[in-house]
Amino acid sequence: MGVAQNIPDAEEGTLEIGMEYRTVSGVAGPLVILDKVKGPKFQEIVNIRLGDGTTRRGQVLEVDGEKAVVQVFEGTSGIDNKFTTVQFTGEVLKTPVSLDMLGRIFNGSGKPIDNGPPILPEAYLDISGSSINPSERTYPEEMIQTGISTIDVMNSIARGQKIPLFSAAGLPHNEIAAQICRQAGLVKRLEKSDNLLEGGGEEDNFAIVFAAMGVNMETAQFFKRDFEENGSMERVTLFLNLANDPTIERIITPRIALTTAEYLAYECGKHVLVILTDMSSYADALREVSAAREEVPGRRGYPGYMYTDLATIYERAGRIEGRKGSITQIPILTMPNDDITHPTPDLTGYITEGQIYIDRQLYNRQIYPPINVLPSLSRLMKVRLILLV
Repeated sequence: MGVAQNIPDAEEGTLEIGMEYRTVSGVAGPLVILDKVKGPKFQEIVNIRLGDGTTRRGQVLEVDGEKAVVQVFEGTSGIDNKFTTVQFTGEVLKTPVSLDMLGRIFNGSGKPIDNGPPILPEAYLDISGSSINPSERTYPEEMIQTGISTIDVMNSIARGQKIPLFSAAGLPHNEIAAQICRQAGLVKRLEKSDNLLEGGGEEDNFAIVFAAMGVNMETAQFFKRDFEENGSMERVTLFLNLANDPTIERIITPRIALTTAEYLAYECGKHVLVILTDMSSYADALREVSAAREEVPGRRGYPGYMYTDLATIYERAGRIEGRKGSITQIPILTMPNDDITHPTPDLTGYITEGQIYIDRQLYNRQIYPPINVLPSLSRLMKVRLILLV
């Protein structure tokens, strides 16, 4: 214990391996604490080798002098301070991206789980993305149709908009999300020489990235079966983080999904609709990690930086000047006890551009979809959009 050994540099073109340490001083939930670490970097990726030879990945979450706190993506079960070694790579977490990811199913870490051929990556991108210069954002003037009249007519969604779906336990938000994936398409502005509302050739440039976080096996099977049986799977990239998967994976799943969407939008010129469900599970995972780090809690135990953290996800939607593609976000939140003042929907409402409200009273009256148009709002609806009427 307390041994640090030099590892030779890898060959050119591969990740540069830094140091390997056997200085694990403690394990707290999904976190591993290391002592006597030389020069650890925030968000640096580490390889953790257990005594039985298995390898896991982690990310540096906190640095304090020679002390480093690492979050382990695959969980901390089996990690000890006698045989476990930690190797620092000097790299941030990157995900492979490719146009071939359309029509495929991945786990929450971005690994294929559909028994298909391996993905040949066209690039490796940082999952944190890059901030969009506000002056380079393009004002949205076109819309995405969902096929649901209460949304398309009363609360139209613009390309590049971020608008959440507020739901609660027992309401059909999963069915509505699947319906949007089946029916969604592009609508372009009506030109003088054009008599069509539909996107025409632009339909080939439409794609959907669907990320499910903390869902049970039944819900995961529902999404896979619905996409495959209704023929929408060919334009969907599906990421599934199950309820029994590690908590840390739940935090990186939406970022991997958005990184994939950014590649499809800004490099491949596609108009991408990103659906994230359930952001309440994401917020709970954030709270669990914060508690393990013994941070001062905020409202209802959630970390004080949750607003900033949610903004790093929601603000990745938009359109960029000079790029053909766009990213539109529909995050789905389940409100505990139907409480819209809960920190997760409350903070989400400050960041996003409206909300779509699923009403329990309408659902109890067997109205489908039970979307209440009165508390629902789309702040970008009044731009020059073509409405489906």
